[in-house]
Amino acid sequence: MQDDQPDAINLDTITSVEQLAELGMDVLKRELSRRFLKCGGSLNERAQRLFSVKGLVPSQIPDTIKAGKSKGGKSLTSESVFSSPKYRTIALVEAKISLISELLQDVLDATVQRVVKNQARTYAEIEMQLELEEKLSSDEEVEVVEEEDEDDRPSNKNPLKIPLGYDGKPIPYWLYKLHGLGIEYTCEICGHYSYWGRRAFEKHFQEWRHAHAMRLLKIPNTKHFHEITNIEDAFTLYEKIKGDLMGKAWRSDVEEEFEDTEGNVLNKKTYDDLQRQGLL
Repeated sequence: MQDDQPDAINLDTITSVEQLAELGMDVLKRELSRRFLKCGGSLNERAQRLFSVKGLVPSQIPDTIKAGKSKGGKSLTSESVFSSPKYRTIALVEAKISLISELLQDVLDATVQRVVKNQARTYAEIEMQLELEEKLSSDEEVEVVEEEDEDDRPSNKNPLKIPLGYDGKPIPYWLYKLHGLGIEYTCEICGHYSYWGRRAFEKHFQEWRHAHAMRLLKIPNTKHFHEITNIEDAFTLYEKIKGDLMGKAWRSDVEEEFEDTEGNVLNKKTYDDLQRQGLL
């Protein structure tokens, strides 16, 4: 696990109690706890307690300012604390949590992505999904029947036309429902090509078919045109973007300024016209 704690205070660079007091109560408390010293009291008391151990080794620190003792009567030190079974158990649990988080990172990312997509779905998409669920719930469960023919090729009973997996059998219904493979997305730019499922639809904007069609339309295939499937909408958005860029472009004849001998500030075009007429 990554340590986000700030660096320890170097007492060798501290010259007075006031300098420690300027760091604040929270910083002093954290530093006193790190050194296993009492961390209570006012701001001035904490600063004096921390300043008093400047230049001392742990064995030279008075017991009166050390933190409480353990049940055995021994002072708590870093070696005794972190070698105790309690802290070893905590460290083991943290290591297991970190390992499990790394192993499940793909699942967590996919879950977050699915939640975000569901929140971004339109009303029409939600209605289509509900209609599909009602239709599938009224039908019987999909059964896979293997034919024993000469070619030994299985024939699947698939009335719902669920896509086939790598084994030639329909994928599970929950997976079909999860990815929304029953929803059709048509892209006019791609020649009215159909994409089944939101994931395939979003992915196709960076694939060769859509990129080639955009190149033929002489429109850059940038993120501005994602979710744009209509040719007329793409041209309209492209003209709007070009107009915005031209409005922000630098025009030297208007924006570049010159000053004449009398201190008047003129743009480049006006200055050149007056100069050609010999008025400057």
